[in-house]
Amino acid sequence: MKKVVKFSQILVGLLFIFSGFVKADDPAGFTIKLQEYFATDALNMLWLDKFSFVIAFTISIVEMTLGFMILLGARKKLTLTLLVLMEVFFTFLTWYTAHYNKVLECGCFGDAIPMTSWQSFWKNIVLLVFVFILVIGNKHITSLFKGAFQNVLVILFLAGSTYFSYYCYNYLPMLDFRPYKIGTDIKKAMQGTPDINKFYYTLKNKKSGVTKEFDKFPDNYQNDWTYIGSRTETVSKGIEPKIKDFSISTLTDRDVTDSLLSIPGSQFLLAYYNIEETSIDKETVKKINALAANCIKNHVGFICLTNSGADQIALYQQQYHPPYSFYETDGTVLQTMIRSDPGLVLIKNGVVQAMWHYHSIPSYAEVAANYIH
Repeated sequence: MKKVVKFSQILVGLLFIFSGFVKADDPAGFTIKLQEYFATDALNMLWLDKFSFVIAFTISIVEMTLGFMILLGARKKLTLTLLVLMEVFFTFLTWYTAHYNKVLECGCFGDAIPMTSWQSFWKNIVLLVFVFILVIGNKHITSLFKGAFQNVLVILFLAGSTYFSYYCYNYLPMLDFRPYKIGTDIKKAMQGTPDINKFYYTLKNKKSGVTKEFDKFPDNYQNDWTYIGSRTETVSKGIEPKIKDFSISTLTDRDVTDSLLSIPGSQFLLAYYNIEETSIDKETVKKINALAANCIKNHVGFICLTNSGADQIALYQQQYHPPYSFYETDGTVLQTMIRSDPGLVLIKNGVVQAMWHYHSIPSYAEVAANYIH
């Protein structure tokens, strides 16, 4: 029993740390996932929407800290109680969303390991078993360190986890698991690979009445055979495109995705999810405008992709006089592309080269020195 408890202790601890880490690495993404859960067509708890970031931030830190504490064997009673409560809650939540088809992807491991709600539910069932093993065999859980030193370790880990998540929220994820990560060829990622199918045809012989299946029609089959039906067999499953809904259109709804991604050389995509709702200081706007002006002066492309309507764009242009042009892109795509509103994405020949949060807008000199030759 002691070995089983020790194995469960290590497994549960590492899984909780990993689960919390991938959420803390992308707190903005986890916030968006929670908003899916709170939506009308899911849990219908819209009143929680305004607390979604605080909840996302807290869950990731609590998960990591509980994982660390169970590995240390620290505060055994409190740790086990919180582990049981969290696992019971997540198990019920994933069962509910899977059974009623509310949320397709659970977000348990972020974009690092995408899981359906059913996959997450069974994962939680297995994890719940190991947590209950720890509860039953808690006498075999011993603290690695004693007294004040153990408390100091937990406090330092908690502080480090908090700072890590805070930093990633303000300066983009340290580890990027999203489909638009640096190095991605956007055009190739939009293509995928189709299924390889084989077709079979069922024919009936006119003379003998015998029914037979063929993988291709016999020559002049109409003379001897009557067509009955067909079936398709997938020989090799294709690969879905990593990027499915990316498109860029002019304000008059003309699609220019391929032409813009095919432009040789470097160009900036300023992702501006919603101009009307975004709260941004004038200093950041000045930095973006200065960078855009220098890019245009040096023949480096610079455009803005937004989900805002023409009226909001016109008001923004009137107020801030941006030197760049505006194009329309779906808001969900922009949120997936970069966890910053606004955020900068530098591409070269359609390949993502770099990204910047609006807290760290670079100067043209920095960009030219490191990315543009």
